[in-house]
Amino acid sequence: MRTTTSPTAPATSGRWRRIGTAALGTAALVFAGFGTAAHASAAPTKTTSSAVTWTATPCATPKHKGELACDSFRVTGGTTAFQKARAKETGDTAKVTPKAAAASPTGYGPTDLQDAYGLTDAASANGDGKTIAIVDAYDDPNAEADLAKYRSYYGLSSCTTANGCFKKVSQTGSTTALPSADSGWAEEISLDLDMASAVCPNCNILLVEAKSATMANLGTAVNRAVTLGAKYVSNSYGGSESSSDTSYDSSYFNHAGVAITVSAGDAGYGAEYPAASKYVTSVGGTALSTSSTTRGWTEKVWNTSSTEGTGSGCSAYDAKPTWQTDTGCSKRTISDVSAVADPATGVSVYDSYGVTAGWYTFGGTSASSPIIAAVYALAGTPGSSDYPASYPYAHLGTSALNDVTSGSNGTCSSSAAYLCTAKSGYDGPTGVGTPEGIGAFTG
Repeated sequence: MRTTTSPTAPATSGRWRRIGTAALGTAALVFAGFGTAAHASAAPTKTTSSAVTWTATPCATPKHKGELACDSFRVTGGTTAFQKARAKETGDTAKVTPKAAAASPTGYGPTDLQDAYGLTDAASANGDGKTIAIVDAYDDPNAEADLAKYRSYYGLSSCTTANGCFKKVSQTGSTTALPSADSGWAEEISLDLDMASAVCPNCNILLVEAKSATMANLGTAVNRAVTLGAKYVSNSYGGSESSSDTSYDSSYFNHAGVAITVSAGDAGYGAEYPAASKYVTSVGGTALSTSSTTRGWTEKVWNTSSTEGTGSGCSAYDAKPTWQTDTGCSKRTISDVSAVADPATGVSVYDSYGVTAGWYTFGGTSASSPIIAAVYALAGTPGSSDYPASYPYAHLGTSALNDVTSGSNGTCSSSAAYLCTAKSGYDGPTGVGTPEGIGAFTG
């Protein structure tokens, strides 16, 4: 069966929060943290698209000054793309509202995602012995139990601490001295774990929990994941750029031979970090819907409003990696690749910590980052001296990628319109495209 879902308010960062201005059509930077009108708490909390409503995940508002934000939204009502597709296939026109603790999924599941991205065969045959690391902040006490619910419902093999498939550690590597629990970040953790499972069911999963959402602690958690052997590390968070980013690059993200994926952001056109790091694969977001094409699916740039949609843009600090040849940015361009992120075409997640236990539908580029990390895992171990962000560029314009050619996430100069508007070939919002199998993610 195939499926779909819709989005909410812009994510905020602990250093700065990027706020889109409809009147100007460009992004403004407003400092967050002093309780002014620019602070995340003043942002709208609900968004509507095609009769689907959603709200920002609590971790999209930093708990403390100096923390980064997660990039996710939770659907609260309406009829998702998944439900529309199911009704079309079955003739069942009954509408199930995707609100808290639905008894059954209302978003895309593993079969949908594998089919949409040409991964069905690879997902069943690949991934054994590979470990995907999920880096998030704070602790989700129910992470393993919720993951078990998700995998059991969809008929995926058991992934537990007991059988060696699942492991949860703090940024220090301890399995017992874990960070304090946080229900908002628990939602993010559930989303990330479920997406890694959906795309690479045979992979092991390592959850590394930072003690807070600062760049120093999250970066330390990335290093811990690599130290523990993960070759695929997903990061679903970000904040505005700063002059410290090149230092963070060398301290936390310069890991040759490791595929590090990072959400491009959820506040529309404008760069955020660590998606801007030249060492990572920056992952943009699309709206994914079923279609009558040979592929059976269609995608466009995810954009809901002037302040909400996939991130893209030019870094102010990070140097351009050698594999990027676009001319509109003298420095690093966001994004590299993309996957589903529109909450209106969202993914199904099981969560129970701090909320009513049940099925939820999520969107945001927090979904697309672990999806792409899992595709890298299906594709095999990167070369020891490689930066895997370069791999998809070698396949630009080939059948190994779905070229996304419609939609935009904001307004940018006419001389560099590709930075915010999709086109044939490379563009900012969707990069070189979305996966069509694993061919574009091998070295």
